[in-house]
Amino acid sequence: MASLEQIKLLINLARIDGDVAEKERQFIINIGQANHMLVAEILPLFSGDHTVVIPSDLTVDEKFDYILHLVQLMKIDEKIYNEEIKFCAKVASNLGFSHEVMFEMMLNVKSATMGENELESLKRLASRYLKKN
Repeated sequence: MASLEQIKLLINLARIDGDVAEKERQFIINIGQANHMLVAEILPLFSGDHTVVIPSDLTVDEKFDYILHLVQLMKIDEKIYNEEIKFCAKVASNLGFSHEVMFEMMLNVKSATMGENELESLKRLASRYLKKN
C-alpha cells in the first residue's frame, strides 16, 4: 500500500529532470488514489521539496512495490536520466536491496500495466537481491 512517504518519494524522482511530465503526475495520482488518498491531498505535494524518508517497518512486498513504482515512473516518459538511476539505486539500497536489483528491474519492468504472473515473477527475482540481515 502506498504511503504518503512513497508518494513524496515518487514526486522527488519525477522532479529530478526539472519537470514533472503529465504522464508522471497522473501515474503518481493514480497510485495515491488506488491507496485511498484524495487528489486534493496529493496535488499540493507536487509544489514542495520532500525529505526522502524510507519507513523501517516495510514488508518485503511493500519494499518491492516501492522499487516497482519507482522504475515504472522512471520509464513512463521514455527518457531515463543518470540522476534518476542513481536516485532509484540509492532508494533500493535503503530498502535493503543490493544495487544489482536495479539492473533486473530496469530490464523487466514495463511502464504499462503488468499482469499478475509478470509481477509475481519479478517479485521473486527482486527478492534474490534482498540483503541478509
